[in-house]
This record gives sequence, structure tokens and C-alpha cells, in this order.
Amino acid sequence: MNRYQILIEYVGTSYSGWQIQKKGKTIQGIIQKVISKILKEKINIVGSGRTDTGVHALEQSAHFDTSAKIKGSNKFLKSINHFLSRYSISILDLKKKDFTFHSRYSAKARIYKYVILNRKSGSVLKDKRCWHIIKKLNLSMMKKAAKKLIGTKDFSTFRSSSCSAKTPVRTIKSIKFLIKKDIIEIEIKAQSFLQNQVRSMVGCLKYVGENKWSIQKFDKIIKSKKRINCAPPAPAEGLYLTKVIY
Repeated sequence: MNRYQILIEYVGTSYSGWQIQKKGKTIQGIIQKVISKILKEKINIVGSGRTDTGVHALEQSAHFDTSAKIKGSNKFLKSINHFLSRYSISILDLKKKDFTFHSRYSAKARIYKYVILNRKSGSVLKDKRCWHIIKKLNLSMMKKAAKKLIGTKDFSTFRSSSCSAKTPVRTIKSIKFLIKKDIIEIEIKAQSFLQNQVRSMVGCLKYVGENKWSIQKFDKIIKSKKRINCAPPAPAEGLYLTKVIY
């Protein structure tokens, strides 16, 4: 058997997330079907983690095992992308790996970014690719509040009720704000995240940016460890899995 890693870019708008489900079209399902067809054997793809309905990826990581030895990665990429082109999915790279590599368990960190368009008018070019917020946000306050999230903490406040993680404790390694005119990108790095954690944190940071919450209240809500105190999560359309680090 041979193990290969693939790096994947996709628009998640019309999908029911990454992971295969009984109902709904998924990224994993589409890619498995196409690769199985090309290699002429049943292929199971293992992703670095799930992305929810509507969430995008700039570089999702996954691996699969096959009895075939793929000769010429460029030819394979050209072939698979030919079939995937109509699905808003692209395979960026193919890498041969040994069996100690696991796309999920070998990951040392994952980076997500959340994109906000902060202006009066929406954008036809960024439709379903960002969160359009009309009210001017107080970035200085949002940056100060974000510092309260860094470190190892119990993130129960930001955890979806359907989250299956064994523990709500996670370690946020860094949070960066990248400002490009009226575009705000919030980049968050951690080894792993709880279900809906990033979107929930961004939703709460928005409340601070709109001056609905003080930094003191934001800190108190984190420490409450109660989901009921969380602001409405940011919509999925602004969230991107940027990179998985090994």
C-alpha cells in the first residue's frame, strides 16, 4: 500500500461541510468518488479535521491509501482537477508519505481566518465569501479583547452543543488582525478547535467592536463557561481553513 497527502482548496457554500453524511453533498464525498474513479479502487480519504456547512478552505489537508503507485504527480493532479473543476474544488498538491503520517493526528497546528467586510455597501465579488457588517467596528477594542482568548483555557462558552470533543480545553497560540482598507481578517492559530469555536469567538468579538460589550464583560463571559452567554456565532461564509501545520 502507498500513502499520499493532498492539499485541497474549496468553496464550501453549496456543501454540507467536509465530512461524508447520510444526506447532503460533502467535500470528502466528492473527492473520494473522483479519486476512486481515477485509481479504479475504493478510496477512503482522511481529512485533517471537519469544516462545517458553508465554510471554505485555502489549504485543507487529507491523506489516502492506495495499492497503486502514482507516477507523475502533475499528470494525476491534472486528471483529478479536470473532474473536480465543476464542483468548486481544486487539489493543489500531492505528496508521497510514509505510514507514520496522519493528516489529523500528525497536525501540530491549524490556522483559520475569518473575513469581515466592514463598510456600508456589500460586495458582489465577495458574496458568500465574507461577513458584511455595516456598522463601523472598534478594532482597537477587538484587538484588546482578543488577547483574552490567547492561552490554554476552558472554551465551553464557545463550544457548540453538538460538539463531541472529550474536553473543552484548548490552547489558542495566536490571534492576528490583518487590515486591508475595509477588509478585516482575523487569523487564529491552535493545535485544534472545538466545533463552532472560531465562529463563536468572532461573534463575541463583533459585540465588543460594536461597543455592545466592554472588555471586562467579554472576559467575564469567557470565564462563565456557559454557552448561553455567547453572542450569535459569525456566519460560516466568512470562515476559511487557511493551513494545517505538521
